Amino acid sequence: QVQLVESGGGMVQAGDYLRLSCTASGLPFTQYNMAWFRQAPGKEREFVAAIRSGSGVTDYADSVKGRFTIARDNTKNTMYLHMRSLKPADTAVYFCAGKYGMGRYDYWGQGTQVTVSS
Repeated sequence: QVQLVESGGGMVQAGDYLRLSCTASGLPFTQYNMAWFRQAPGKEREFVAAIRSGSGVTDYADSVKGRFTIARDNTKNTMYLHMRSLKPADTAVYFCAGKYGMGRYDYWGQGTQVTVSS
């Protein structure tokens, strides 16, 4: 059974730092492309960042470039999202997702809430 479990969310103030983690089980993590998405209240889920298997090439949404860093530790089957200079606009439920190859993301976590106050 595949599971993606996020952790690390919380309530912080604008300008603060927060690290999210996503631990995977039940899948060959090293072969999976992984990503973070987020969904703010009343809005659609949006892409935040992605990291490829193998090469580790990363991609970011324009809204988080220069502030967020995505990383993965294949020895721990874990992906991270380092979030710096947080803004109230970053408030959302953050989801991790994984897929094998291209196409849609096959697996999703349950989400972790991040709330940034001004």
